[in-house]
Order: sequence, then structure tokens, then C-alpha cells
Amino acid sequence: MIKLSHIEKTYDSPSGPVKALKGIDLTIGRGEIFGIIGLSGAGKSTLIRCINMLERPTSGKVIVDGKDLTAMSDSELREMRKQIGMIFQHFNLLSSATVYDNVAFPLRLANVSEKDIKLKVEPLLNLVGLSDKSNQYPSQLSGGQKQRVGIARALASDPKVLLCDEATSALDPQTTKSILDLIKDINEKLELTVVVITHEMQVIKDICDKVAVISNGVIAEQGSVVDVFINPQQAITKEFISVLLSNELPAAFRGNKISQEETTGSLLLLRLTFLGETADNPVIAGMIREATGVDVTLLFGNLDQIHGIPFGRMIIGLSGDKSEVDKAMNFLKHEDLKLEVIGYVERRYSAFDKGAW
Repeated sequence: MIKLSHIEKTYDSPSGPVKALKGIDLTIGRGEIFGIIGLSGAGKSTLIRCINMLERPTSGKVIVDGKDLTAMSDSELREMRKQIGMIFQHFNLLSSATVYDNVAFPLRLANVSEKDIKLKVEPLLNLVGLSDKSNQYPSQLSGGQKQRVGIARALASDPKVLLCDEATSALDPQTTKSILDLIKDINEKLELTVVVITHEMQVIKDICDKVAVISNGVIAEQGSVVDVFINPQQAITKEFISVLLSNELPAAFRGNKISQEETTGSLLLLRLTFLGETADNPVIAGMIREATGVDVTLLFGNLDQIHGIPFGRMIIGLSGDKSEVDKAMNFLKHEDLKLEVIGYVERRYSAFDKGAW
């Protein structure tokens, strides 16, 4: 649906040219929810504005639904943009217009009759859950309600693509969830292709099918959300994911020396990652039955979902005779999970552990 080929964008500044985008290549499939995540200044907002040509690339091609936007005239672009809706971080509503009139605004610009506008606006307000707010003004609405108006307005021209530029950044967590649920619902009901720009990995995890990580104007990493979460390759990606899935050791082991050889009082720490149905499998119980002489300490565990797929992570400590530890390790290597051997680490005991109470 969207193909970006070798997109570059250079701005002039008093100190010389500034390259915001440096040879971006992306392909976004029809009906996908595609996330683009990056830190402030990484180039993500410039990139999304290149998709609808609000920013014309310095070089490269932007192809949407088979049409090369970079080859279009201004009048052709205005017509093409009707197929590309956009919602913004700060809503961009007309403060002096009602909810109904804000949604109707692009239709009036297109000289649509008031009868047809009504036939379009009322179902859209119902879709975003604002039928009872039709005659209210933006000042009377919450942040989430304002964003719903922005979404309805973006859908007024029946677009094939919906661009979301930090659409939830100004909202609290509960409202963010409701807006993301709405975007996902719209994607499914209207079969829209959705591009989500964000700096929040939670947003990517909750609704996106695929993700591209942008850093310093280049795509550092891209792939399915599940693959990127399970096996991130680049440091910037690991940094984003660590906000949701910490790789830190439990406090009692954090900062202690990690050794590849067993030391007195140390545990062999393992990080286990489960995906899909395996997240529900009794792996630890099976390991203990296989290696009866090993002692297992559960140090950390959580179960979550990534794009509706169960995802679990656990850190365990093993101790005992080497032969029994080897049996346990061999069992885990043959299970459908990702096994990471951290190493032997000694526990740092607190006053509480020593019975200060």
C-alpha cells in the first residue's frame, strides 16, 4: 500500500544543511498497522509528513496505492491527500466550531452538499462514540474526546490510509488505551492501512503488526512486532524494549560479578522467554522431574501479550551437582523457548534475608 524508496530530506540551517532522513526504505502492506518508533529528533515526524507530502522529500520516491506522489503536481496532490487521513498529537481542532462542524470541515472544503455531509458525519460520530457531543465545542471536551473528533475528521473523506502522528502522547494511560482500541477497531472495520508514529513502545506492543525503529534519520531495525520484541538486534531497539521488558537482574544479584565458572554460593542464572502456547506449558515442573537433584530458585517472572500473542519471561537460578544442572540445561534446550545463559552470580544478602526481623 505504501512504498518509500531511498527517501532523503535535507533542511537548510544557518550552520549548513541538516539531513533529517538518510535513505529510508520501507514497505507497508495494505491493511497493516505499521509502527514507526524513535526518540525526539530521530526523524519520525518528518518521515510521516513525507508520506502525505506535507514535506516534499529532497530525493526518493513515495508511492501510495500504486501512485507516485513525488511525481504529482500540487493540484494532483490535493486530490490524492483525500485518500490519506491524518491525526495529530494536539488535535488541531477549530475552537470556534462544534464537534459536528469540525468533522464536516474537510467535506465543506470539498463542496459536498449539506445533505451528504450529514449522511457522512453522523455515522462517523457514532463510530468514535461521540454522537451525544455533536453540538459541543472543543473546550467542553476531554483530551480523549478531542482526539476522537480528530479521528472522525480524518475519516470524513473515506481515506485508504490513516497517519497517526504521536496521536496518544498528550493523553493519560487509560485514555491512551481507549484511543488505541478505537484505532484498532477502525483498522478492522474499514480495512484501513494505519501508520503510527510514536516514542512509546507500549503503543507498538498493543496494536501494531510491524515496526520500524528510526534513529538519526535511518531505519535501525524493522520487522514483525513479535520478532523485534523477542530478538532485538540493535542497541536502540533494546533500549526501547527495556522500558517494558527489563533485562536487569533481580536486586539481590544486580551489580555482582558474573562468572562462567561456578563459585562458592553462586547460582547459575538463566533467562527464559516463552511465546504463544508455550507460555502456558509447565516447563519448570518438567525440568525438575527430569533433573531431580537440581535446586531451582524462581527470581523473576511475568506474563504479557504482544499483539494478542501470550509472551512470558522468567529468570531462574540453578544449583546442585554439575550432572544434575547439565540435565536441567539439556531439558530446557529441547523445549520450545528462548534460553539465555547469564552465568554464575552470587546472591547479595540483605539484613532482611539474614533474619533482622
